[in-house]
Amino acid sequence: MSKFTSYYQSPLGMLEIEATETALVAVKFMEEEIVCYVAEKKGSDLIDRTKLQLTEYFESKRKQFDLPLEFAGTEFQQQVWQELTHIQFGQTMSYGRFSELLGSKQLVRAAGTAIGRNPIGIIVPCHRIIGSQGDLVGYGGGLWRKQWLLEHEGCQKLLPW
Repeated sequence: MSKFTSYYQSPLGMLEIEATETALVAVKFMEEEIVCYVAEKKGSDLIDRTKLQLTEYFESKRKQFDLPLEFAGTEFQQQVWQELTHIQFGQTMSYGRFSELLGSKQLVRAAGTAIGRNPIGIIVPCHRIIGSQGDLVGYGGGLWRKQWLLEHEGCQKLLPW
């Protein structure tokens, strides 16, 4: 199966987007200095749709993504990443509450680890998971990006429900 890679300049820095012919598999923040621009050999309609939807999101014209996703990970990781897609635009949830949705508050560490390995940033909104006191913790793209995304979504006050 063919895999396509492209880059997207977001307000938060460069994103690397990876997709197969049928599903989005990764959206990752890149370090500016390591991005190498190369001519893309073959276009991908799915990558083009992803870029369009990201643009609409950053322009506050989109609150929900509509893209086919494919998760490569353990069964538990896939469950966590799928559950993250149900947290609505502008909403936050604590790690503890999120682990309860998975079945047990005892899963908080395992859930946190899986959230930290989310391969499809922004689209799968792991930035909406916050600390139990409403604090910003644990975001692979950097806490400043997490704060920016939450403010962009209108989360003036972080609610850890």
